[in-house]
Amino acid sequence: MKKIEAVIKPFKLEDVKDALTEAGITGMTVSDGKGYGRQQGHSELYRGAEYVVDFLPKIKLELIVAEDDVDSTIALITESAKTGKIGDGKIFVSSIEKIVRIRTGEEDEEAI
Repeated sequence: MKKIEAVIKPFKLEDVKDALTEAGITGMTVSDGKGYGRQQGHSELYRGAEYVVDFLPKIKLELIVAEDDVDSTIALITESAKTGKIGDGKIFVSSIEKIVRIRTGEEDEEAI
C-alpha cells in the first residue's frame, strides 16, 4: 500500500476528483494550505502599490492506494492537474505499513 500526497492548484481540485472517481478511486482527504516552490511567490499591484505574495493558495490531496494502482493514479493526477504553468504542484509517494478501519476493524487492503 502506498500513500500519495499531491499538492495542486485549488481550481484543479474538481478536475482531479472527477478523474479519480471515474477511475474507481473513492477515498481521499483534502486540505487547504499555502506554500511556494521554485517560483518563490509573486508580486502584485494593488491600488498603485506593489506588494509580494510569498505564499500561494494550494490544495493537498492524500490518497491510499494498492501498489498496483500507484502509477495509474499518478498519471491521472498529473493529467488532470496540469496547466503547463509554473506552480502546478508536486506528487509524493510513501509506503504505508498498516491501515485499520475503525468502524469494522478491517485491516490493510480490506480497509482501503
